[in-house]
Amino acid sequence: MQFDYSVQTVPAFDGENYHLWAVRMEAFLDANDLWKVAEEDYEVGQLLENPTLNQIKYHKERKQQKSKAKSCLFFVVSQSIFTRIVTLKSAQAIWDFL
Repeated sequence: MQFDYSVQTVPAFDGENYHLWAVRMEAFLDANDLWKVAEEDYEVGQLLENPTLNQIKYHKERKQQKSKAKSCLFFVVSQSIFTRIVTLKSAQAIWDFL
């Protein structure tokens, strides 16, 4: 999954106009197949012994989605807000905090 930031950009959230920012951010995450990760967290378990290629691919995609969603949220907040969310472990925890 590639992000096309030249077309879709979300202004940094600075603590004001949350509702407008949240609508834009939700649309951005949804367009990049990441909204479900922010909406509800899920565990990515260990791969079974001798996994198939499809199982490996699926496992990798789920881990990447979690990382990408968290990264997106880190990049679209001001520095003062970032310092308050930097220790949160999941995209859902960050979204709930915001």
